[in-house]
Amino acid sequence: MTAYVLGHKIPDSDSICGAISLAYLKNAIGEQAVPVRQGELNPESAFILDKFGIEAPELKTAFAGEEVYIVDYSDLAQGPDDLRQATILGIVDHHKLGDMTTSAPLECWIRPVGCSNTIIKEMYDYYNVEIPAHIAGIMMCAILSDTVIFKSPTCTEIDIKAVEALAKIAGIDDYKAFGVEMFKVKSQVEGTPARELVMRDFKDFDMSGKLVGIGQLETVDLSVFDSIKAELEADIAKLKAEGNRHSVCLLLTDIMKEGSELLVASDDPALIEAAFASKLSDNKAWLEGVLSRKKQVVPPLEKAFA
Repeated sequence: MTAYVLGHKIPDSDSICGAISLAYLKNAIGEQAVPVRQGELNPESAFILDKFGIEAPELKTAFAGEEVYIVDYSDLAQGPDDLRQATILGIVDHHKLGDMTTSAPLECWIRPVGCSNTIIKEMYDYYNVEIPAHIAGIMMCAILSDTVIFKSPTCTEIDIKAVEALAKIAGIDDYKAFGVEMFKVKSQVEGTPARELVMRDFKDFDMSGKLVGIGQLETVDLSVFDSIKAELEADIAKLKAEGNRHSVCLLLTDIMKEGSELLVASDDPALIEAAFASKLSDNKAWLEGVLSRKKQVVPPLEKAFA
C-alpha cells in the first residue's frame, strides 16, 4: 500500500520540501510513498520548487483509510479533518509534541532542531541513502527558511552543518545569499489580498480549550506592510470571529532588525500582554528579538492560557 507524506494544513516550505524529501527517502529504502500537500503553495515554496525543477505535490485533503507519514507537526488541528480515520506510520517534526495518538507503534523522529528537513537529512545519513542535488537543494532552502538564515533562536549547530552539506551537494556556493533571495520573494505583498497574507503561514493551537490562531509574515523590510497594516488588522478580527477563535495573533517579522510587530485580535488582550510582558497599543506591540513562533510565541502564550 502506498503511503502519503504530508505537512500541515497551511503548508510552509518545510512542510512542502519535507514531504518531497521524506517521500524520496522512503521510496529509496523500498517503501512506497507519495508526497502531497493540504493547501496551496506560498510564494517562497513555489520559488524553491521552481529553482530546483520540482513539481508541486498533489493537493489532497482526505485520508480516511489511508496510511500517512506526518511532517512538521503533531497537532490534530493542523492535520486533515479525517486524520483519526487514517493510519499514521510515522512523524518527523521539530516542534513540541502535539495531541496525535495512534493505535499501533509508529516511527518517530522528533528533535529539538530548527527544521524538519534537518531531521530528514539525519534520516538519509542513517539509512545511507545518497541525496540527489535537486532534493538537497530544496532541503537546504527549507532549513534556511525555518532558521531565518540561522538568525532564529531555534537554529542549532546541527542545522548549520546540514545546510553546509546540502549546499555542497546542490552546487550552491553562497547559500546565505540564496537565502536572502528567498526572503525577498517571501516579502512580496503588493497586490495580495489581506486574507491571503494572513493565512500564508498560519496555524491554530488549542490552548487550554481555547482556539488561538497565530500567523507570521517574514520580511527583509517591515515598511512593506505600512500601507496595508490596517487591512491586516481588520482581517485578523474577521478571522477570529469566523473561526470562533479566542485570539488571533499576526507576527510581522523583520529578519534584518531581528524583531516582530505583533498584531492582536483577542477576547482578552490582557492575556496576550501577560504572555509577552508587553503593553499593547491599539492592539499592537513590538517584540524585540522575537523571530520564532515555535520557541518565542507559542510557549509564553500557552503558559498565559494555562
